[in-house]
Amino acid sequence: MHDLQSQITNRIEDAREDLVALTIDLVRFPTINPPGEAYAPCAHYIGNRLAKSGFDITYIRGEDTPGDSDQYPRTNVIARREGKTPGPTVHFNSHIDVVIAGEGWSFDPFAGTVQDGRIYGRGTCDMKGGLATSIIAAEAYIRANPDFPGAIEISGTVDEETGGFGGVAYLASKGLFSKPRVDHVIIPEPLNKDRICLGHRGVWWAQIETKGRIAHGSMPFLGDCAVRHMGAVMEAFENDLFPKLAKKRTDMPVVPKGARQSTMNFNSIHGGETDDFDGLPAPNVPDSCKLTIDRRFLIEEDIDEVKAEVIDILEALKSSRDKFDYTIEDIMEVLPIMSERDAPVSNAVAEGIRQVFGKDPQYIISPGTYDQKHISRIGHLHDCIAYGPGILDLAHQPDEFIIIEDMIESAKVMAFALHQLLTMPK
Repeated sequence: MHDLQSQITNRIEDAREDLVALTIDLVRFPTINPPGEAYAPCAHYIGNRLAKSGFDITYIRGEDTPGDSDQYPRTNVIARREGKTPGPTVHFNSHIDVVIAGEGWSFDPFAGTVQDGRIYGRGTCDMKGGLATSIIAAEAYIRANPDFPGAIEISGTVDEETGGFGGVAYLASKGLFSKPRVDHVIIPEPLNKDRICLGHRGVWWAQIETKGRIAHGSMPFLGDCAVRHMGAVMEAFENDLFPKLAKKRTDMPVVPKGARQSTMNFNSIHGGETDDFDGLPAPNVPDSCKLTIDRRFLIEEDIDEVKAEVIDILEALKSSRDKFDYTIEDIMEVLPIMSERDAPVSNAVAEGIRQVFGKDPQYIISPGTYDQKHISRIGHLHDCIAYGPGILDLAHQPDEFIIIEDMIESAKVMAFALHQLLTMPK
């Protein structure tokens, strides 16, 4: 194994320029979600690249999933390279979609600018740098050990930023993330190069709508302002719910530490006249106001209790506030998940970290969900962790970047773990 490790290490070091160029190429596809731009060309770029390394390529569209259309097809790519003898399959799964660039950039967010040992651009950290790293790791391993057993898969999937329903969820429903096809999954999310992420907190998204009655803005007493009703909702959340959430703590090793409590975010609020027009607004009392909430909860909490905390506040307002009426609609719910520390994939990546960094890994839980939820819940495959280069706090930020040396080191960890998993009895 020592000679093989040396060969793998040398091949990854020799691929440094290729790794940088690959990451830049991926960043230059503006795969912004929503709406889901440039998915197909990015997926085909990945497929063409891996076909040259001997992988069989399959493109799968997430048909009839949220956002899928002929203009914005949910195009996923899966590449598979069979080994010389039967054995387990190791799958590296990365999402290709990115969030909007936003304001505040010092660099072109879709140029892939290299400066001071870093690559800057939207998606460098989350998670095209991780995708590029897994590709280089797999290619280096295959060149160093062409007679490997089992099979290696690499996927580029869509829509992770909006729930993953057109990507991993769709593929998992087709059996593509289940045994016997796949045995071990590594998701190169940016959780830092010496940490293993075992899972994530739970999430419940919902939309609350307060009702009112339209009237002329000069005579608001003849109407009923839905925005004022929503103000009462938000005030009740501030006074009655947020203090309770701050006291709920978890034994899950969530990072950063601020996420070791329950949280809720007001994702968006819209009331009255929209702003998609030119000129002045009409003088109306708004008869509707909608608030989207993003509630993150802990493995110690029950989803029904999480929802009841919100609904109880709304029902109390309905009883105490004149003319108050509301509706609430679920948008998405995902239960918390945590893999075992001593599962095969965790052990293999942990050993890779020890070999590269000379220390034990830190085991963590992600504050937000990622596609492990679908692999576990739909694919019923639980030997899955997240491991990849990139600094978590940089995700979705202006001037997002990834450190080139971190990608090199993480590629070695991935390749060493790949070998351990492939040579493990199935």
